[in-house]
Amino acid sequence: MPNRRQFLAGSAAALALASLPATRAAAAPGAAAGRAPNIVLVLADDLGWGELGSYGQGLIATPRIDELAAQGLRFTRAYATAAVCAPSRCSLLTGLHTGHAAVRQNPFSGPQGSLGDGDTTFAEVLRSRGYRTACIGKWGFGPDLADQPSHPNARGFEEFYGYINHGHAHEYYPSYLWDNGEKADIPENADGARGRYAPDLIEQRALEFIDAHAAEPFLLFLTPTLPHAPSEIPDTGPYAGEPWSAADKAHAAQVTRLDTLVGKVVDRLEALGLGEDTLVLVASDNGPHQEGGVNPNTFDANGPLRGIKRNLYEGGVRVPLIARQPGKVRVGTSDRPTPLTDLLPTFAQLGGAPAPRDIDGISVAPLLTGPTVQWHDHLYWMRNDPYTTSLSDQADGGRGNRLAEAVRKGPLKAVRFAPARDRSAPDSQWQFELYDLAADPGEKTNIAASRPADVAALTALMRSSWADTSARRPHGLSLKGPGFAVRGGAFTVRATLGNASSSAWTSPGVTLTVPAGWQYRATTPTTQAQLAADGSFTVSFEVTPPSTAALDTPFTLRADATAVYGGNTVRFGDREPVEVLATVPEPPTADTYVSDLEWVRASNGWGPVERDRSNGKQGAGDGPAISLAGTTYTKGLGVHAPSEVVYYLGGRATRFTALVGIDDYSARMSDAGGVRATVFGDAAQLFDSLALTAAGGPKKVDVDVTGVQVLRLVVRDANGNGSYDHTSWASALVEV
Repeated sequence: MPNRRQFLAGSAAALALASLPATRAAAAPGAAAGRAPNIVLVLADDLGWGELGSYGQGLIATPRIDELAAQGLRFTRAYATAAVCAPSRCSLLTGLHTGHAAVRQNPFSGPQGSLGDGDTTFAEVLRSRGYRTACIGKWGFGPDLADQPSHPNARGFEEFYGYINHGHAHEYYPSYLWDNGEKADIPENADGARGRYAPDLIEQRALEFIDAHAAEPFLLFLTPTLPHAPSEIPDTGPYAGEPWSAADKAHAAQVTRLDTLVGKVVDRLEALGLGEDTLVLVASDNGPHQEGGVNPNTFDANGPLRGIKRNLYEGGVRVPLIARQPGKVRVGTSDRPTPLTDLLPTFAQLGGAPAPRDIDGISVAPLLTGPTVQWHDHLYWMRNDPYTTSLSDQADGGRGNRLAEAVRKGPLKAVRFAPARDRSAPDSQWQFELYDLAADPGEKTNIAASRPADVAALTALMRSSWADTSARRPHGLSLKGPGFAVRGGAFTVRATLGNASSSAWTSPGVTLTVPAGWQYRATTPTTQAQLAADGSFTVSFEVTPPSTAALDTPFTLRADATAVYGGNTVRFGDREPVEVLATVPEPPTADTYVSDLEWVRASNGWGPVERDRSNGKQGAGDGPAISLAGTTYTKGLGVHAPSEVVYYLGGRATRFTALVGIDDYSARMSDAGGVRATVFGDAAQLFDSLALTAAGGPKKVDVDVTGVQVLRLVVRDANGNGSYDHTSWASALVEV
């Protein structure tokens, strides 16, 4: 039951603001007739700074994007916030650079990094002003599952169509794409050949979204996988006769296919009369790639810059950025160093929405209409990637697999490499390079030896730019409750409205909606005069389900909040699933193994979770003894993915400890098992094992369960193979 912070429940028509007042950024691009601008952000995948005609490309045709550049503002020093896609996209969405963001590297051998309930995206920010939001294409975070905190639907996007995780997005002819929370199968052709080309499906859905929401402000985050490897495309078109490798021909055709997609989006906006009402932006998530046989040197894909994807030199992180809105965005160029973290606060200002201030981005809305805007004190990057290619390793001087970081301050750019992957190593063990980008944009001459004061200052700046963890201030509405209730029994939920912006909000108010037949009452005031910056406002409700409530489906409570910010009404929402139980057993009164507790519910349990609790008292009573990595445990639970075992703690416990993993019984039969185990206390996730395999061994669980009413132990398949997924929770102990 992941929390859906800032979920705007109900239909779009019911929740959209009846009319959007003029935004507080009156001088910035706005809407005709008082309407806030639509925003379309097209994010290419591995498109190099030099792969567009408007940035100097001479071999690949990109006429539609070049037309946008001629009609709008072309940034010559825009930067991705990482040299590979996952951390770059996380920073783009949340406005945090890689020293602070939730996802800071591409996956190694484990699961893809994820966003969480504390990560506010630009979609969540704009939804507070009634924008209809969609992510269509590649999301790029895991897990590849519905109904979890990192899913686009849980991170502010009302509509999602495409790939959830990193690996799946490498398939141009996938067997399925996600349609919100459901897998939409893509059938093979009648002759057994591969099915549809994914960019065609993504284009179709994007155009349908624009058609459906032309009458309301919308945000379209359009993220085709073009031109990421592999170089697959139905037809290489005008490049078929070129004297290039097959991979290079297909890559060029992919870039032109991206250009065609952008052109079709612009044409649809114009056909609907939305051209002047829509800010269109085109960018890339990092520099050009050398994968699947593609040679970026064929196209001079990084222009005069050093490095490609995975390098922290300019060629790996400087990207194209074009902004176009006729009559609103000025025509010309900007040489301001502009990281893509700036897009979240920019979108917020354009839409009249409050943005969290604990971010690294700065709004460039004023720059879209005039040359003056605040500059960053410095820009920061971190690279920790498990892979390298010959050209990226060559650019790094053979250090492509080392952890690296970089900082730009004014014209100075520092890049340094750690010994191996140890970021805690003393500064003296790092290899430090310094470049003057004003005189040396290709980063050819290392001037570190002649500038010791700058080396010391920029080293300190890199150290201060990194935080091991970066807790976010609550922003928006969060509804918290036990997740479970007993028929006829009252329970408490709390709705908290957080203001992480830099300005106070006035007249905040919170309401609750419950299922038909349920009773509720507010036990604290539901309104107040003002909500200070960095403040929060909590309303408690006592809720009682009827004594005849159904038991076979979760019910949903919904909280909504409104406030006034900068003269604009903002709205937030969240929901809380509540499962009703007929009765609950007595909670533990002393430290107890959960195998000695009566469970509330169990699915796919094996022997050890039977109500007679025999396996908790007899080590092999109902099946093989539990053994993990060669050690046998007499107390534990055996389950088979997918499984869920639920216990009632009644708020009396303080700590839950266990080992969880694929047990030796299953491992002896096959090494194909792969699961993911999670622990929930009421509705909150307390533990996530990420991927578990027999070879990787079990993982320790040690979580605080103080005040928790209901403990849930959940195991899900993690590799699409449901066989050999027998999993054990060994020595699972509740401390009271």
